Amino acid sequence: MSSMQIQQVLAEMRALQARAAGGANDTSAAGGASGAPGADFASLLKNSVDRIAGMQNQASALAQAYEGGDKNVDLTKVMLEVQKADLAFRAMTQVRNKLLDAYTQVMNMSV
Repeated sequence: MSSMQIQQVLAEMRALQARAAGGANDTSAAGGASGAPGADFASLLKNSVDRIAGMQNQASALAQAYEGGDKNVDLTKVMLEVQKADLAFRAMTQVRNKLLDAYTQVMNMSV
């Protein structure tokens, strides 16, 4: 995996973070309901999961096309797409682990 791919994923994560922060600020400034930022986070999380699932489906389809003998599918493209999907899935798993850890810590706080 090249550092360029890692930088691209980091840039995408930063863009999602900026978009989430911008969306939360917009709803609070407009006097939106208190549940609006949670809905934005939920939709952001769902969009991220859907996007990663799409990446995995695309990589799988390319791999199947290559295995089926399609001359228009290059092995390097297949391998790159599989690696991108794997990296995105691993990043999503790490985010999930961090969220669960934060939730556990909050739940263990004494009130």
